[in-house]
Amino acid sequence: MKLKLIIASGATLMAIFISSCSGPVGHPPVSAPEFESSPTAGLRSGDYAVTRNSIDAILNNPQRQQTENIDALLNNPKLTKREKERPGLATGWGEEKTSLMSNESFTRASQKPVGLDVIYYNDAEGLKAMAPNKYKTDALQTAAGSMVEWGIKGKFGYLSSYKEYGYMGSNKRLVLGKNDSTYSIVIKNRSKSALEIVASVDGLDVQDGKPAAFSKRGYIVPAGETVEIQGFRTSETKVAAFKFSTVTNSYANMRHGETTNVGVIGIAVFTQKDVDPWTWMPQEVTKRKNASPFAVAP
Repeated sequence: MKLKLIIASGATLMAIFISSCSGPVGHPPVSAPEFESSPTAGLRSGDYAVTRNSIDAILNNPQRQQTENIDALLNNPKLTKREKERPGLATGWGEEKTSLMSNESFTRASQKPVGLDVIYYNDAEGLKAMAPNKYKTDALQTAAGSMVEWGIKGKFGYLSSYKEYGYMGSNKRLVLGKNDSTYSIVIKNRSKSALEIVASVDGLDVQDGKPAAFSKRGYIVPAGETVEIQGFRTSETKVAAFKFSTVTNSYANMRHGETTNVGVIGIAVFTQKDVDPWTWMPQEVTKRKNASPFAVAP
């Protein structure tokens, strides 16, 4: 089956059609058009995407002194397990999946997102340490004023999701992962207008694998449709699947040597320019429909 994704690039978008063995989420199958390269498409996500060759070089280059030093530290029997390896999960480099692009257009109403949301992930021990007081919740939850609904999906369905009991304003949303298993980010647009979603994993933009920022372009989700982001983009035709790993083997560590932001998945939601906001505010419409003309008598 195929799931449709659209990627924004400057003032243009790049539609991605991802082959998947699982069924589509939230809308019927979409036939993928043949891939056509366009020299006038503007900045292409593949131009800045990490390539399979570059990541292989990072992982396998025996002359890389930094890697040799890390290996020496990890193999030192005098070090404790805690010193050798940060506990818990991060996201590594999974198998490649086909992902083709075509072009459309989208202009943001503002460079400031209308909504942000975050999901933290870890293994069972990690979740217990992060949120000893938590309760199970629905895997899909709304964000950005109910304009979007999103969650984390594993190989056999959505991952177990939790909310920690609010303490001093804290109410984190968490999902339970398992080392060496793959996952994807599922996002449904509940509004009546297309939205742009900038997504990050471990603090890295899912399109180019570099530090995430609002200024980068994201995925365009058509009104009422659902998309599934399956991995980091590696070229115009491929993505590398998100795969739970140890912190040492994470993509953030292998490529950047930086693990400060592992264990977090984020989205920023942008609306479209010159679109009536009443078409994409279902929560506000519902409130007004349920408004009462008289206050309840004491």
